[in-house]
Amino acid sequence: MQSSKSSLSALTLAAIGVVYGDIGTSVLYAVKEVFGSGYVPFTQDNIYGILSIFFWTLTVIVSLKYVVLVLRADNNGEGGLVAMLALASQAVLDKPRLRQVLLGVGIFGTSLFYGDGVITPAISVLSAVEGLEVVSTQFTEYVIPLTLLVLFCLFFVQKRGTGGIGKFFGPITLVWLLTIAALGVSHILTHPEILWALSPHHALRFIFANPGTSFVILGAVVLCVTGAEALYADLGHFGKLPIRIAWFAVVMPALTLNYFGQGALLLAHPEAVKNPFYMMAPDWALVPLVLLATMATVIASQALITGAFSVTKQVIQLGYLPRLNIQHTSVRDTGQIYLPFVNWGLFVAIVLAVVLFRSSSNLASAYGIAVTLDMLITTVLTFFVLRFGWHYPLALCLGATSFFFVVDLAFFTSNLLKLFQGGWFPLMIGGIVFTLMTTWKEGRRLLNEKLRSDAIALPDFLESVFINPPTRVDGTAVFLSAEAGTVPNALLHNLKHNKVLHSTNLFVTVHNHEVPWIGLDGRLQVDSLGHDCWQVVIHYGFKNDPDVPRALQLLRGRGCDLEPMTTSYFLSRDTVIPTIGSGMAPWREKLFAQMHHNAGAAADFLNLPNNAVVELGSKIEI
Repeated sequence: MQSSKSSLSALTLAAIGVVYGDIGTSVLYAVKEVFGSGYVPFTQDNIYGILSIFFWTLTVIVSLKYVVLVLRADNNGEGGLVAMLALASQAVLDKPRLRQVLLGVGIFGTSLFYGDGVITPAISVLSAVEGLEVVSTQFTEYVIPLTLLVLFCLFFVQKRGTGGIGKFFGPITLVWLLTIAALGVSHILTHPEILWALSPHHALRFIFANPGTSFVILGAVVLCVTGAEALYADLGHFGKLPIRIAWFAVVMPALTLNYFGQGALLLAHPEAVKNPFYMMAPDWALVPLVLLATMATVIASQALITGAFSVTKQVIQLGYLPRLNIQHTSVRDTGQIYLPFVNWGLFVAIVLAVVLFRSSSNLASAYGIAVTLDMLITTVLTFFVLRFGWHYPLALCLGATSFFFVVDLAFFTSNLLKLFQGGWFPLMIGGIVFTLMTTWKEGRRLLNEKLRSDAIALPDFLESVFINPPTRVDGTAVFLSAEAGTVPNALLHNLKHNKVLHSTNLFVTVHNHEVPWIGLDGRLQVDSLGHDCWQVVIHYGFKNDPDVPRALQLLRGRGCDLEPMTTSYFLSRDTVIPTIGSGMAPWREKLFAQMHHNAGAAADFLNLPNNAVVELGSKIEI
């Protein structure tokens, strides 16, 4: 009992660091952007109204939607948009056209995650370093160089993994949250009447009195829920209970106290609107606060970078991106991975964002469209999971999701007003990623169709081969094939050029599923083809790490024991040739051919031993 309590405490502390880093640092810029927008006249009633809107936005979007409702939609313990997409698509398997639409919407939402992944670290770290301007205006020229230096160091250490420094995330973020709570309390005590803003009537009064202004400022109010999607995405790492305890016991109270403290400060000193967060602190605490804020924003960015690695791996497994070089940074935790291409691609995009926008206020105008559209997509997918996956009554499903749909839609349409001010930037990144994903998926479909049209049935081929069998040599040959039951090109080339067949032959197909995990009991599907030949299908979920040699060890005791020292792996290395025809547009076919050419080696992705792999090439026209 004591052990489970300590485990829950440790998970809750870790969740504070990883899950709530983004939303925990939103106090740096959210209030400043609302009042700095110039749309809200600076009056006591308006301060009350804005604080009330902040509090009820946190309550509705984070507490009710994500913490209470969406966390229930776990896919075998996993969360995030990819897991939700898999749940929704499985729920409508009997409705193929609807399933295709949901897959398209879900993949577009996943693409937008990368746009958010660029803006959030940029605005977080830049807003923390901008605290130096409050210390002294002489530091202004150093803000951008220091921001870029901090970001470079963050991305440079990714290849070492987060295991060593990850244990400090929770404690540092907890210190940050306690600090911002203490700052808030110190100012609330000077104007305790600010707590009346907790009443929703202040928010409603402001909205009814200023409907146009209220709609416009939703684009700035949304900054207070940065990172809300991380709640769901990190479900698999921590579980529901630690995430919920961390939110209700620590994070939400700390955020509320700080926002209301900023409101109390503005009541007393309206001039503090240029940076109300840092102006809450006494002069002696400014430099330590900037350092603590920088550490907190780096941790928030780290969580998002790790999420980008994880999402990319899942999308590769689902077949929407080519294989990439994936390096495991921990021998104990398989979830700790590093993708060099994603890491430095994100870094270049973030540097571009910082240099292009140059201040957290300008970046705030770019933030919102991508994340609110993601929130909207999550709500839509949740409806289909509730209705068709869990078979709840239609009225209940509509009641549970329609309110959140209206709220998300209001935030999204408000953020559309910022499209030409900077909102185009994350949409552009998401659009590029979406184009790559859909091009790869469609290209793979065309490639597989071409392979199937030219394929020879494996049982018939073997039957004809063994009428006049070639020379058999000792050892085991593993032929990898994209399609079970068809003759791999590598086998044809081996027979043509080497004119031999191994004493044992395995024809292996790796099948990835739209579920997070497939256990060892469902890993292999084995059929004997006679003559010591076997058809093997290996099943993986999108969170499993493919490891073909380890999976084939499960054949022991089934009449087919593999000896690693005498096993060779044969792969086809196909070169795609774009042709004019009924496939994709010529530019997409060329893009697919380039992606196919630059894809990571299948041998590395499937964890095959380098000294036992034979690749045989062929050209395929699509």
